Amino acid sequence: MMKKTLFALAAATLMPAFAQAGPVEKACLRSDRGAGKSSLCACIQGAADATLTGRDQRRAANFFEDPDAAQQMRVSKGASDSAFWRRYQAFGQTAEAYCG
Repeated sequence: MMKKTLFALAAATLMPAFAQAGPVEKACLRSDRGAGKSSLCACIQGAADATLTGRDQRRAANFFEDPDAAQQMRVSKGASDSAFWRRYQAFGQTAEAYCG
């Protein structure tokens, strides 16, 4: 897992500027916190690539625009929501460790 994470983060920082941004990076760049911080948003996308599936990334990207959705997901009793939340927490820890 650590090698995969390091590889994804390195790839995110070495990508050409014209490369397609992922859903988390796009949402980050559109957010108040990410505006003007392209290297931070690229790093966060690298953490997402290392820890989340494409579907999970699209779900997580919604949290940038609607933080209340994250709270609703966190308290959800559904098994799939709980599983996603555990993966999302791993993503958050990875992003904080490498991008913070």
